[in-house]
Amino acid sequence: MTIAQTIKEIGEKLCKDKKLADVRIGLGYTCVELKDGAAGIAWTPNRNAASSCTHLPKAGSIQDTFEQDILQLLESDNHLERAIGLAAFNAVYSRKEQQYSDAEAISMLNIQAADHVVMVGHFAPVIPRIKKTGCTLDVLDLNSAKPGIVDIRSAPDLLASCDVAIITSTSIINDTIDNLLSHLQRNRAAVLLGPSTPVCPEAFANTRITQLSGSRVKETELLKRIISQGGGTMLMKKHLEFVSVAV
Repeated sequence: MTIAQTIKEIGEKLCKDKKLADVRIGLGYTCVELKDGAAGIAWTPNRNAASSCTHLPKAGSIQDTFEQDILQLLESDNHLERAIGLAAFNAVYSRKEQQYSDAEAISMLNIQAADHVVMVGHFAPVIPRIKKTGCTLDVLDLNSAKPGIVDIRSAPDLLASCDVAIITSTSIINDTIDNLLSHLQRNRAAVLLGPSTPVCPEAFANTRITQLSGSRVKETELLKRIISQGGGTMLMKKHLEFVSVAV
């Protein structure tokens, strides 16, 4: 079973028999709000080719979808639909009572100088802090033209040999998560990182992921406004609670 399928099945058990309250698809992030006020976000993919200026045929009526039905989008071939599905799951899962840590995500990995760290996804703000540990750091990204980036095609070998893995949760949206996780073999620690992360440990119980670091929505209306106007993490963060959970 894929990670997306597992997440979907977990979410279905938490769904209420109600339609969505609102769906916002911004240039940076997507937000889904439920009727009870719960909300979740996920990264909006920016490479989703469309044959016309309409990216979603159901635009204007997506909010009329029932919670359980919107989760089916997690398995869509359309990455934009997968983003909606993941944002919906994050909203649904936020209803569940769970103990979270508010400790800084990278510090929880306890990176040592002898470690080989592989980062999949360019988390630029945390790179200087990681380098200060003296570890060996390889950063992989789909855009290998960025300075200091290793081509993503090196992922299998690097992930197989690393001590610590930092993997972007956008890999769920672009459907690369299962392939990436399949290469982890000897890692001491691995975190799925980013505001899109489903902080759902049971979904990753049979993987080598050890930590999930994501976000919970605090102020839905303000967050939706920022998302609708093209805002990203730096503008959203004061309306989010960043949390981590062990797997």
